[in-house]
Amino acid sequence: MTTAERIKIIEASCKQVGRGVFFSTLIIVASFLPVFLLEGQEGKLFGPLAWTKTFILAIDAILAVTLAPVLISFFLKGKLRTDDHNPLNRGLERLYRPILSWCVTWRKTTLIINIVALLISIPLLLSLGSEFMPPLDEGSILFMPVTQPDVSNSEAKQLLQVQDKIIKSIPEVKNVLGKAGRANTATDNSPISMTETIILLKPKSEWRKGIKKEDIINELNAKLQIPGVVNGWTQPIINRINMLSTGIRTDVGLKVYGQNLDTIYALSNQMKQALQGVNGIKDLYVDPITGGKYLDIQINKDAIGRYGLSVDDVNEVVESALGGMNLTTTVEGRRRFNVNLRFAQDYRNNLDEIKRTLVQTSGYGPIPLSSVADIKISDGPAMIQSENALLRGTVLFNVRDRDLGSTVKEAQDRLNNMVKTLPKGYYMEWSGQYENLIRAEHTLKVILPIVLIIIFACLYFAFHTIREAFFSLISIPFALIGGAYMVYFFGVHLSVAVAVGFIALFGIAVETGIVMVIYLNDAMQQLVALKGNSKETITKEDLRIYVMNGAVKRLRPKLMTVCVALFGLVPVLWATGTGSDVMLPIVLPMIGGVLTSSTHILLVTPLIFLMVKEYELKKHGKLEVLEVKE
Repeated sequence: MTTAERIKIIEASCKQVGRGVFFSTLIIVASFLPVFLLEGQEGKLFGPLAWTKTFILAIDAILAVTLAPVLISFFLKGKLRTDDHNPLNRGLERLYRPILSWCVTWRKTTLIINIVALLISIPLLLSLGSEFMPPLDEGSILFMPVTQPDVSNSEAKQLLQVQDKIIKSIPEVKNVLGKAGRANTATDNSPISMTETIILLKPKSEWRKGIKKEDIINELNAKLQIPGVVNGWTQPIINRINMLSTGIRTDVGLKVYGQNLDTIYALSNQMKQALQGVNGIKDLYVDPITGGKYLDIQINKDAIGRYGLSVDDVNEVVESALGGMNLTTTVEGRRRFNVNLRFAQDYRNNLDEIKRTLVQTSGYGPIPLSSVADIKISDGPAMIQSENALLRGTVLFNVRDRDLGSTVKEAQDRLNNMVKTLPKGYYMEWSGQYENLIRAEHTLKVILPIVLIIIFACLYFAFHTIREAFFSLISIPFALIGGAYMVYFFGVHLSVAVAVGFIALFGIAVETGIVMVIYLNDAMQQLVALKGNSKETITKEDLRIYVMNGAVKRLRPKLMTVCVALFGLVPVLWATGTGSDVMLPIVLPMIGGVLTSSTHILLVTPLIFLMVKEYELKKHGKLEVLEVKE
C-alpha cells in the first residue's frame, strides 16, 4: 500500500467518525449545563468539576478532528492487520455474535425484557429517600448542647467540664475542647447557654472492632443525658455553612414569624409537641425567646420627691454600684488603662445586698435603695431574633437514621392543620438543609428538559435526520436502569451528588450510541453499494447479515468507549478518606448506567435499527442511508 492510499483510507475513516465524535463531545459538555446553574453550596462544590470537564472536552473536540488524523498518519504505518488478527477481539466477537443473534431472533422477548427492567427501575428510584448533599465525614464531631437561658457563668463552666470529662471517657476520642458563650469576634453571637465542643477522633484503625461514627455519637448522646440540657450533634464545617447560609445551626429549622414574642414562643412549643415522635427527628429543640433574667429597678418618683432626690441621683448610684463608673485613667509607658469602680461580685449577685445599697440624701443622710425604687428579678427575652422585618422564633432539629426529604415530608403532614389555624400576621417556613434541597431540585427540574432538547439538537446536526438522532437519544432512559439499581442496592439517598452522576451519565450513554449508529449506517452503505438500493435486490436476510456485521465487526471501539469510562470510575468504589463519601453517590449511577446503556446499545439498538430498515424497505421500496458529508 502506497503512502497516498494509506492517507486516503485514514482520511475516509476520520470523515466517517469525525462528525459523530465531535458532536458526542459537545453533547457531554451540554449535559453538564445544569451543574453550571446550581447555586449556593452545591454550586461551589460541583462548579469546578463542571468547568474542568468542559474545558478538557472542548479541547478534546477540536483535537479529535484536527490533530488526531495527523498523528494517525504518522504512527499508522507498516503492515496493517484486520480486527480478526487480535485474539481478544476474536474472543469477544465469538461471545457477542450468538447473543446478538438470539436477540435479533427473539425480538419481542428482548424488547419486553428491556422495557420491564426500565419499568422496575422507576419505582426503585421513587422509593429512594432524598437529601440535599451526602453527609461528608469531616473526621470530627461538634457537640452543641443548649441549656436554659438564665444559666450562670459558673454553672456553664461546671457543666462544660463535666461534659468534656464524659466525652473523653470514650476510647475513640482523641481530644476534646469545649467553649461556652461567644468567641472574641463580632460574628459569633452565641449566648452563654449554648456551648460548642469540638471532638477530635482517633484514626479509624484504633477504633473498637465493628464500631462506626454513628455508634460513637449514639453512645455519647446516651451518656450525656443531663437534666435541663438538650443535646445537638453535628460537624464543625457543615455547622458553620448552615449558620452562614440559612441562619440555622441544625440540619432543619422551622422559622416562625410574627409580631409578638410570647405568641411566637407558644406557637413554637405547639409545633415541637406535634413533631415529637417523628421517625428520624433528633435533637428537637425550641430556641427560647423568653427565659432571660433581668434586674429590674423601677424608681418611685413620689419617694424620691420626699427625700429631695432626682432620677439622675438614683441612676448615678445604680450605675456606679452595679455597672461601674470610670474614675480616672492610668498611664503605664505607652499604654493607657481606665480605672473602673463598682461593687464586688458577691454584692452584685445578691438581690438583698442590692436593695441595701445606700443612696446619699442632702437632708436625711444615707438611705437604702429599696426606699426609693422597686427592685426585682423579671423575665425577658434572652435574645431577640428578627428576619424580614419580623420577629422570629425557631424550632430546630437534626435528621439521623433517615433521609432528609421523607422526614420533613412527614413533619409537614403533621403540621398542615396547625398552619391553617395560625393567627393573622403569623406564618412559618422551612429552612436549613431542606431549603437548599428545594432550591436545587427546582433548578434541576427546570433545566433538565432544556438539556435534553439541546442534546437532541446536537444529535440532529450530527446525523441530519430525526430518526438517527432518536436512536442515540433512546439510550438515555435505559442508562437510568443500571444507575437506579446501583443507587438502590448501595442504599444511597437521592441528592445533588446523585443528580450530577446521572447528568454525567447522559453524555456517556449518548456518546456510545452515536458510535453504534455510525457503524450500522456504514454497514448499510456497504449493502447498498453491493446490491443497490431496492427491495427487489435486498432481502430481509441481507439486512440481518449486514446489521449483524455492522454491530459485531466494530465491537472493539464500542467496548473501548465503555471501558475508558469504567476504568476511571470503578476505583472510586474502594476509595477511602475524606471526600470519598461524596464521590460515591456521583460514581454509582455512572457505573451502573454505563453497564446497562452499553448492553442496550450493543443488543437492542441493532435490533431496533434492523426493524426500522425492514419497515423502510417494505413501505418505501428502498433504504434511507446516512452518508458521511465532507
